[in-house]
Amino acid sequence: MRAGSVAGVLLAAGEGSRLGTPKALIAIAGRTLASRGADLLRVGGTDPVIVVTGAAEVDLPGVRSVHNPRWRSGMGSSLAAGLAAVPDHCSAAVLALADQPLVSAEAVRRLIDAHEAGASVVVAGYAGKARNPVLIGRQHWPQVVEFAVGDVGARAFLAKRPELMTLVECGDTGRADDIDTPEDLARIEALLGGASPFRS
Repeated sequence: MRAGSVAGVLLAAGEGSRLGTPKALIAIAGRTLASRGADLLRVGGTDPVIVVTGAAEVDLPGVRSVHNPRWRSGMGSSLAAGLAAVPDHCSAAVLALADQPLVSAEAVRRLIDAHEAGASVVVAGYAGKARNPVLIGRQHWPQVVEFAVGDVGARAFLAKRPELMTLVECGDTGRADDIDTPEDLARIEALLGGASPFRS
């Protein structure tokens, strides 16, 4: 299975209510979170890269933007919109969140490698704890969408089908810290302002 058969879906629809601006448009070191997330997926080996938007428009070169008109209902509708936009030739999709800029492209590559080795559901682990990004094979998408209600993404599906999950350790490649508050943003800005200790 070629790496090009895995799509990347970046969920970037949130309004960032605690930050005062849509998360996709927040810039760190001159680059928006949407741009960072799209590059994460592209460099990691996904093709195409789909960015699901909502509160703000995102126009990035080489990226397909898909607007979720139901973005206010939560992450579940954005996940469904993103998967619906994946071309038929793709056998799986890597799901990533725009507000986790410390995740590395190496994590995406490891998920794709595990998929190519036969795994249909692969989750990045950090110190053994399942986080993001997540790769899910096309055969599971109907269930993923069924369970993704409100502000719940793929987590509900993973909780109901734990026997499918392959956990791949990525703690040496980055971190899955979320940016939800101004304090989170300041901390991650400080981390990204210096030399990254992680593999890209």
